[in-house]
Amino acid sequence: MSPRADRDGLPRFTPAERWVHRTTALLMGVCVATAACLYIPELAQLVGRRALVVRLHEWAGLALPVPLLAGLASRALRADLGRLNRFGPHDRLWLRAVLRRDRRPSARPAGKFNAGQKIYAAWIAGAVLVMLGTGLLMWFTHLTPLRWRTSATFVHDWLALTAGVVLAGHIGMALADPEARRGLRTGKVSREWARREHSLWRP
Repeated sequence: MSPRADRDGLPRFTPAERWVHRTTALLMGVCVATAACLYIPELAQLVGRRALVVRLHEWAGLALPVPLLAGLASRALRADLGRLNRFGPHDRLWLRAVLRRDRRPSARPAGKFNAGQKIYAAWIAGAVLVMLGTGLLMWFTHLTPLRWRTSATFVHDWLALTAGVVLAGHIGMALADPEARRGLRTGKVSREWARREHSLWRP
């Protein structure tokens, strides 16, 4: 590693990866905000224009997978998806340390992504697919029987509520880690942070 690279930081995310994350976060934010306006009476009265809010919610939800699908053109993104999809022995050690509240870096070995990030990525990807499918059943009401639509509404609403809680936890953890936010903002992180939080990662 050159002295300049050491000063500037280690490369963690490419511009394409950061674009995918930011665009997905924006669309997810629109989905959450519009859902809140549809289901919380006080917000519904404050915002009004329910038909417009419904359309924004529908189209933002429909567009949610698009940034990731477009980002698959990036080799770096495909490589990171492969890392997120692999769960190794060190990930089990990381989870065990978290459950025991062991904060020692040596007790929490992690590659580029830790076990918590891998579980979150898998869960949110599955949740988005289920909400997209149930949302389409609710949108095209004339194509499905009433029983299907009722079941889809139940699953969609409760999964959306759960996703909101999980997203709040994700944002809270990001706020507590300025260096992780720097990685998503600039694409680079400090060598010391990488050694402490992702000891098995080799850039």
